[in-house]
Amino acid sequence: MQIPWRNISWVLLVLFAYNCQTCNGQDYGGEEKPAAPPPEQETCDGIFITYNFDGREKIYPLVKNVSAQGWSFKSMLTVLNTGIFELKSWQVFVGFQHRELLVSADGAVAIDGDGFPVRVGKNGTTLAGYPQSDLKTAIDTAGDFTQMSAQINIKGTQFGLKEKTNPMPSTIKLVNEGYKCPAPKRYKTYMHVCCKRDPKFKPKKVITKFMPRRYGDLSITYDVLSAFANRYQAQVTIDNLNPLGRLDHWNLTWEWMRNEFINTIKGAHTHKIDPSECIYGPQGQYYKDFDFTPVINCQKKPIISDLPKEKANDEKIGKLPYCCRNGTLLSPIMNETEARSIFQMEVFKLPPDLNRTALNPPQNWKIVGTINPSYTCGPPVRIDPSAFPDPKGIGIATAVASWQITCNITRPKPKAAKCCVSFSAYYAESVIPCNTCACGCEQTSKCDANKKPLLLPPDALLVPFENRDLMAKAWSNIKHLGPMPKKLPCPDNCGVSINWHVDSNYKTGWTARITLFNWGNNAFENWFSAIQMKKDVANGYENVYSFNGTKLPKEKSSTIFMQGLPGLKFLVGEVNGTNPNKDPRVPGKQQSIISFLKKNTPHINVDGGDGFPSKVFFNGEECALPPEFPKNTAAFKTKFGVLPAVLLALLTFLLLTDWLH
Repeated sequence: MQIPWRNISWVLLVLFAYNCQTCNGQDYGGEEKPAAPPPEQETCDGIFITYNFDGREKIYPLVKNVSAQGWSFKSMLTVLNTGIFELKSWQVFVGFQHRELLVSADGAVAIDGDGFPVRVGKNGTTLAGYPQSDLKTAIDTAGDFTQMSAQINIKGTQFGLKEKTNPMPSTIKLVNEGYKCPAPKRYKTYMHVCCKRDPKFKPKKVITKFMPRRYGDLSITYDVLSAFANRYQAQVTIDNLNPLGRLDHWNLTWEWMRNEFINTIKGAHTHKIDPSECIYGPQGQYYKDFDFTPVINCQKKPIISDLPKEKANDEKIGKLPYCCRNGTLLSPIMNETEARSIFQMEVFKLPPDLNRTALNPPQNWKIVGTINPSYTCGPPVRIDPSAFPDPKGIGIATAVASWQITCNITRPKPKAAKCCVSFSAYYAESVIPCNTCACGCEQTSKCDANKKPLLLPPDALLVPFENRDLMAKAWSNIKHLGPMPKKLPCPDNCGVSINWHVDSNYKTGWTARITLFNWGNNAFENWFSAIQMKKDVANGYENVYSFNGTKLPKEKSSTIFMQGLPGLKFLVGEVNGTNPNKDPRVPGKQQSIISFLKKNTPHINVDGGDGFPSKVFFNGEECALPPEFPKNTAAFKTKFGVLPAVLLALLTFLLLTDWLH
């Protein structure tokens, strides 16, 4: 058979040419060049932030309701330091607005949550860098982008979107102190912003290597006292710095990010003592010959509580200063010593962190109490090592490394308080009770959670809510307050309620009466309450008669702080009535008169609302206030409004009778 050499030669020539082109492409840089950065990045002298939406997919369950259909999405947040100042502990706010649930954010933690997944809703969230929290400058790193920038790969779920929409955040901005961010420049699936240092901002002179300690309502310090290759000794110190802050029976939790586990603990205890998660986890795979039986806790998110007072002198788990107070952190005004808690623990590490300097504090800190304020905690920030008195009594010892976690009080959301306030006055017949569902409502089938509470007679405040219905109905009929609703308002459901009663108003001053009610079974030891007055009303404060009261100084000068006198520091719980078969239960109660002078506040209108507080606190928790003040009733215009009229009529009658005779 004759072979068609001419055709084959053409094929070989084509293949040779293709191979040459391929070789040229490999050897001489024929690869596609990366996209050039936006011009704004080249001219940004500060922090350049970008958000890129990578796409989304519809997920199960598939529903016809657009608002209920879920979509999984991916995006990337990039934070680049293009300035001349190092950015310490970067934090960026991302204005998510499509009911997002963030499942993961590689390279960051969400400040507003206690670990992923975190529901951010429509209000957005703040992401903080972890493990790379500091962004160095190009000058200090010779342009090393791995040290200058952080890329955060975000995965999550969002709702309420049509098919052909590109859901973007409302904004992105740096929230670090001393920077100002304009509105971001937006595109279809991309947005960026250049945040520059505020020229008016005057940073404090920092002579320390790490970040300076910050003020917070609650400050937690994580100190590494000693370090070894595979373990370290840590001390956790909790300081209450807010005069209106407090914690009772505190529970502290965090999230281990690198498979650490707690081997021993002193000065506190974990809720769960179980080594099984270590035995069957990566800890057991590495420490094959290790006896995990005495290990205290292997949970990724342990829950830690203070020890009771009886364990303070226990050689094994006690014997630490500031420990063992049953989880009570008092206000520093009440007792500075009891405003601090401390515990220590031995922490074991896993590869690749097997050297003394590989120290990583846990993330996603959260602390809660009983009837106490809610705290939101930021990420750990590296600070200069803490100093301690040397155990030998000579000189000062320092920690190997220290981090600070700053927690601040958040205002309770509507219908989520833990205490409530009712208003009454000498000039009004009815009491304005606590708000409906002030502390939440679980059962609403038999009551109306949105109905305005019914006006009450004053003595109704002394009985539990379930005993007030008949009193409210009778009061409404007597005072002609209008028809009763078919479905009555739900109760306030608060364990503690406070009544503020304007008691008198005269030419040179006025008085109020505050009454505390405990509707729970447990007593409150070392309780405190505080009121914040509007304007400068507190400048007229004179005295609290049955409590230990004081007016706070400086920025809290509108606040009056009250606590029990010696022997009256317990607000007891609810008890049975005299005859339990027919009498209602009786709440624990304490009350006092508070007097004010008008010398320094002659302009105030006590009866017009200035006599009522703008905020009320109990054990640090801000209580829910009524939306209105008591209305002035004609018959109660003054505290003695009826008596002068009767005396005047009687005197007139006697005079007329005498004149006629």
